[in-house]
Amino acid sequence: MSSPPYKSLFSLREALPSTSRTEYIRHLNISRLLCDPLDRINVLGEDGSYGHTGCVNALSWAHNGELLLSGGDDTTVRLWRIDSSITKQEYPFVCRSVINTGHTGNIFNAQLLPYSTHLVTVAGDKQIRVSDINVALGGGVPDGIETQYNMRQCSTKVLRCHSDRVKRIVTEDSPALFLTVSEDGTVRQHDLRTPHNCRQNACPMPLLKLNIDLSTLSLSTLTPYQFVVSGESPYGYLFDRRNIGRRIEEEWGVPSSTEEMTTCVRRFGRGLKPEKKKRFSRDYITGSRMSNYNGHEVLLSYGGDAVYLFSTLDDPLDQAASSTFDSNPSAPGAEQRRLSQVRETETEPGWGAHEAETAGEEEGEEDSGEQSDSEGSSEDEFDKEEAAEMQLNYHPGVPTIMPRKRYIGVRNVDTIKDVNFLGPNDESVVSGSDDGNFFVWDKSSAGLSGIYEGDSSVVNVIEAHPSLPLVAVSGIDTTVKLFAPSKGPSRFSRLGNAEQIMRANARPAQQHSDLRVLFAEAMLRSGSTAECIHQ
Repeated sequence: MSSPPYKSLFSLREALPSTSRTEYIRHLNISRLLCDPLDRINVLGEDGSYGHTGCVNALSWAHNGELLLSGGDDTTVRLWRIDSSITKQEYPFVCRSVINTGHTGNIFNAQLLPYSTHLVTVAGDKQIRVSDINVALGGGVPDGIETQYNMRQCSTKVLRCHSDRVKRIVTEDSPALFLTVSEDGTVRQHDLRTPHNCRQNACPMPLLKLNIDLSTLSLSTLTPYQFVVSGESPYGYLFDRRNIGRRIEEEWGVPSSTEEMTTCVRRFGRGLKPEKKKRFSRDYITGSRMSNYNGHEVLLSYGGDAVYLFSTLDDPLDQAASSTFDSNPSAPGAEQRRLSQVRETETEPGWGAHEAETAGEEEGEEDSGEQSDSEGSSEDEFDKEEAAEMQLNYHPGVPTIMPRKRYIGVRNVDTIKDVNFLGPNDESVVSGSDDGNFFVWDKSSAGLSGIYEGDSSVVNVIEAHPSLPLVAVSGIDTTVKLFAPSKGPSRFSRLGNAEQIMRANARPAQQHSDLRVLFAEAMLRSGSTAECIHQ
């Protein structure tokens, strides 16, 4: 007689290595530490004698966090490692090796392929470059700073598969496979084991081709057969690439199509602005992230708006609702409640950079007796928007999932900002902002738990260390900032000014710029530290 399922589970747990308990305790401790206020503990390249000479657009940890890669407008990638001889500084990362990639445009992303020394970079010159940094990982000159390595020493391959700027790289659990996304509207899978000649138009077919500029791509290590992509669109798109020997469309309840190597099975959308049946002023997504902790949660950062949390496990709206961006009164009760929870927050300060001002103006128009005309015109507008949606290939036949949570306060207008989870169990959500700060929210409650000054101008990238309570931040500055749990009052926390910061971020562009100057002057008059006056 076989044992009950729960008996088997207990036996399996007992058979697991004892290190699993150690790992659990370590994750628990890191989670607790990251709930404390953070403080800046190091600035990489601060003294100006070494470091980047342009904006730092790319950050990634490699070799389980022993190595920090940074890349940017100066077309170089710098390798930062802890120098154990430096004892007076916490986390003393220094740069010993600089890779001159050969790109002629700004580097947007840099990743080290797993189980290898292959560095992949993508840039504004439309190229993907692969460098073997084995010699650079040797350490460079022990007592020196930044040993330079040129293309002859490192470059191994140049891929020209894309026809426009290449924005992101996603690595697989392989030393040879990776994905890239480009503003040419394609996502491509590359295999370094199978060479081809790009100049002879011999590139493999892309995984997908959309009629929009794409700028963000993400997948989860738990569900690597799925990935999320988006850009100049009101939606994020979930694609499933398990197409061999089966019809994925039918399993997801999507109309069958044979024109794509992968299948778009879900869309992620925001619905409408509160109380007004109109779209947002501009629909585009700058960052996406799939959870490596549970595999189903998805973050999307909307330009000019906020950060939204979705789940691939949620039931979508029906087709009529998804095609008009509106909720259907006959939709399941759980979906309706989630929509209500999301929209309740949209009247709070900072719910969208441009939207708060226009909402007030629209309400005034309704009070003046023009409500009926407004409603009639909005229906005509919907018809035009739906026709435009079909023309732009927004996959209108694919069911749409609405958000679970909305994280407000940031300003995401000036640059392309990424978004990320924070904590071993993805307990928090983090995003940069045009005001030079980065924001931290509790994922479950969507409550703001931290605002920190991370850049003198704009924060674009935030990457957490894979095994330590350490966060790397970069943006318009030429430096990389490291943040860790504060041992006392945080010098760079701006949470005490949260309401003022969020209201300033919700203003239109010119008002926002003026308010930043006024806010800096007020901080100076109040005797605050000079770090506040970098804006």
